Amino acid sequence: MNQTTSVTVVKLGGTEGVDFSAICKDVALQLKKDQKLVLVHGGSAEANALGEATGKPPRFITSPSGYTSRYTDRSTLEIFLMAVNGKVNSLLVEQLQMLKVNAFGLSGLDGRAMLATRKSAIQSIEDGKRKIIRDDYTGKIDKINTNLLNLLIEAGYLPVIAPVAVSCDGEALNVDADRAAAMIAAALNADNLLLLTAVPGLMKNFPDENSLIKHLTQSQIPAALESAQGRMKKKVLGSEEALQGGVKRVVIADGRIENPISSALDGNGTVIE
Repeated sequence: MNQTTSVTVVKLGGTEGVDFSAICKDVALQLKKDQKLVLVHGGSAEANALGEATGKPPRFITSPSGYTSRYTDRSTLEIFLMAVNGKVNSLLVEQLQMLKVNAFGLSGLDGRAMLATRKSAIQSIEDGKRKIIRDDYTGKIDKINTNLLNLLIEAGYLPVIAPVAVSCDGEALNVDADRAAAMIAAALNADNLLLLTAVPGLMKNFPDENSLIKHLTQSQIPAALESAQGRMKKKVLGSEEALQGGVKRVVIADGRIENPISSALDGNGTVIE
């Protein structure tokens, strides 16, 4: 089935501060305007809290190129599944259903919505030394099941997708939510990818919100990657991947405000095209 009507993919940051309630209300508003949406969410704050509560505090690793990610051994993966695929996804769907939005919660495990390759070994820099980690359940997404997502959209459901993929062997894999949203947006030929986070957008001098970069071209992305801090690096990288995949516009925008989707669609935040 080919997607004929333009879709906007919205990624909700999983950090504290992002207003899920305001986002859900804006989703209901957009759907009344016949805007087709797909939501992708994170859940790092919930996963961290559950890890702490169960005696398995989160551990983060930094790659040689400076990207930070969650170290995901098998027990951490199960905590991640409980917190993100279980709690965050279900509560988001509940909020949307209360707003009369027929949300359909799923992860990449369901119907092989996101197929990924498990990383056999990842490199981490610890105390200035390079370390090889081989028991990590993270993956790089290879394919999006567009038939499944289009089926849901055309049937009137709102897909709400947790950042868990499936390997060729059927294993659950933790995948980066920003890059998952980028892959989904590209696969669906989306006009817009909105990355809603707990800051106004990409800042030249983090955390000075007055240094917001309002517009970036694709050619300026490498320089932006150099200056981006922490998790923002993945958002800029995801933006680049989405644009290379055919998405017309990416907006990194504030998810703490009223009507955050409408605001981002109006070009408030960092617009990359």
